[in-house]
Amino acid sequence: MADTDIQSALMIAALVAVPAGLLIFVIKRRLSRSVDAQLRNISQYVLHDFLLPDGNNGEIHLEYAMLTTSGIVVLDNKDVEGNVFGSDAMDEWTVIDGNNRFTFQNPQRGLLDRIAAVKALAPDVPVEGFIAFSDRGRFSKGQPSYVIFFETLIEQLKESAPGQSTAVVEAFLPTWDKLLDAATVKGVDKALVR
Repeated sequence: MADTDIQSALMIAALVAVPAGLLIFVIKRRLSRSVDAQLRNISQYVLHDFLLPDGNNGEIHLEYAMLTTSGIVVLDNKDVEGNVFGSDAMDEWTVIDGNNRFTFQNPQRGLLDRIAAVKALAPDVPVEGFIAFSDRGRFSKGQPSYVIFFETLIEQLKESAPGQSTAVVEAFLPTWDKLLDAATVKGVDKALVR
């Protein structure tokens, strides 16, 4: 009888765990699509999850690069929940959410390397970069350099778009094409969305 109870409990646990895992996967996928969709709405072109030459005979990974009316925007997207403690001088940043705590490397240095890689390929186009946090994160001690909230970034890029001519974007296209030619998706050459 005890074996039957254990089997029943395991069966119930499996029936609960599988849908919960599937729900988490679907939510994360929708959030990812939402980020992509919002970036495509405010940009002329978007590259996502690709590699560029780093200038030292290697490659550097970029999460996003966007061609906008103000130039090329390099974006690292962070979706963390809780209070984020980080500064320009700290090597590691910490996220605290209730009893949960984790650290990650200061993302500014990596962002600056990605901006430099893009600037090397696009010296005639303005290039800027941001570390965009979702609104689930909070910076109670102030925001470090290059940090912006995703919604704020979207609003800023929307505001700058109407004042700029599409002729400006067309002037940037040869440089953007040069960036496209240099970009690869890990293991799949030129598998990029335009």
